[in-house]
Amino acid sequence: MQLPLLVLLLLLACPAPALSRHPAPAADIETLDVAASLSRAQAAVSRDALPLHQSLAATDDFHATEGRLSLRLNSRDFLPSEQGRHPSYNSLVLARLRRDSARAAAISARASLAADGITTASLLPASTDPLFSASAADIQGPVVSGVGQGSGEYFSRVGVGRPARQLYMVLDTGSDVTWLQCQPCADCYAQSDPVYDPSLSTSYAAVGCDSPRCRDLDAAACRNATGACLYEVAYGDGSYTVGDFVTETLTLGDSAPVSDVAIGCGHDNEGLFVGAAGLLALGGGPLSFPSQISATAFSYCLVDRDSPSASTLHFGSDSSDAQSAAATVVTAPLVRSPRTNTFYYVALTGISVGGQTLAIPPTAFAMDDAGSGGVIVDSGTAVTRLQTAAYSALRDAFVQGTQSLPRTSGVSLFDTCYDLSGRTSVQVPAVSLRFEGGGELKLPAKNYLIPVDGAGTYCLAFAGTSGAVSIIGNVQQQGVRVSFDTAKNTVGFSANKC
Repeated sequence: MQLPLLVLLLLLACPAPALSRHPAPAADIETLDVAASLSRAQAAVSRDALPLHQSLAATDDFHATEGRLSLRLNSRDFLPSEQGRHPSYNSLVLARLRRDSARAAAISARASLAADGITTASLLPASTDPLFSASAADIQGPVVSGVGQGSGEYFSRVGVGRPARQLYMVLDTGSDVTWLQCQPCADCYAQSDPVYDPSLSTSYAAVGCDSPRCRDLDAAACRNATGACLYEVAYGDGSYTVGDFVTETLTLGDSAPVSDVAIGCGHDNEGLFVGAAGLLALGGGPLSFPSQISATAFSYCLVDRDSPSASTLHFGSDSSDAQSAAATVVTAPLVRSPRTNTFYYVALTGISVGGQTLAIPPTAFAMDDAGSGGVIVDSGTAVTRLQTAAYSALRDAFVQGTQSLPRTSGVSLFDTCYDLSGRTSVQVPAVSLRFEGGGELKLPAKNYLIPVDGAGTYCLAFAGTSGAVSIIGNVQQQGVRVSFDTAKNTVGFSANKC
């Protein structure tokens, strides 16, 4: 009879265990290194930042693999003409977001127009400026184009002509026509390198109007005197490039020169491409660079946009890379649009926050039979755009999981922001993208909670859109090798494979 009483006394004497709130498993949370990301942000606008040529020299151990074209990629904001232009990191971010809003709206418009069956011939010319009209006077017939995509956000040095002249070129998966500014210039924007002079190249040649390449252009016409092909690419914000459509030799990194590449030699250029000499088109159309070199596979890895470091773009597959990434690569189906072959659509099926799949209807990510909707993977759009219902579900779940973090007012297109000043790191709910076939890409915290000033304001780097198409942007792709295989119809995502 005394034993139960003794047990009771012992229980009363021992302190009760504290109640546990069952913290989320480690797989459901991510740690954001606030101190490191703020340091990068402040360095990005520092006048003492490492010059780009020194950054490139620091990676001189880069070499092309035999049988594969390769080149380095850098963030647009480290072009020589861009460095030192912004007095603060907030100014730099707002400039990025202005460009990003124009690009995302233009991509959405072009995809929607294609789904509605509207061709470029149905659209008005991009500009009615007198200078534009004068420079295009040699073009017979209407010069029109569809809504374009604006400039991209990553660039590389590309050799043009023979002998090769190294030029900064924007790389863009949302464009099909490669072009650069050329002498003589009727109107050229400021660029970091001297404007290309085709008279100094022995491999420069005009494309004839009767050439299949000329017919593949969305907007083309003929010179009366020579029968040479003229091109125009116009953009939704009023930017454009007009000039001769030609063939040239391009040299990428240490790779062998590639001859007879059809490009635009622009004599009248205006718009968002300040700094770079032109654009290397990586879209899926017949005139894009991958299509012209018959590359059915290519991949890129995008460095942090606040870093002067370089990553790489590869054309073709490499067995050693494939083997090393086999265990970590997330593979998803590449979806084909029945209306346009420019964009790379991926079969996204869902999103999870904190390990919980969000209640988003499948129609939010699906492409219908007419080609409307779907999800585009784009190198030039920065912030991922989701249909309004999908974005609201993601934002609400993220806010629910970050109640311990102090909120602050929104910034530009971001409506969910936090004051993390004085903190070295924080834990936030993990965000993952889920694809058809079961693949799941878990994003590091720095790919969705980003600084918008140098004082510690961070915002959720997703945005809603009223358009039908969603876009996976480059902020979410940072540090991930993204591969496109048009022969196998797959898109691959390999984390930490830069």
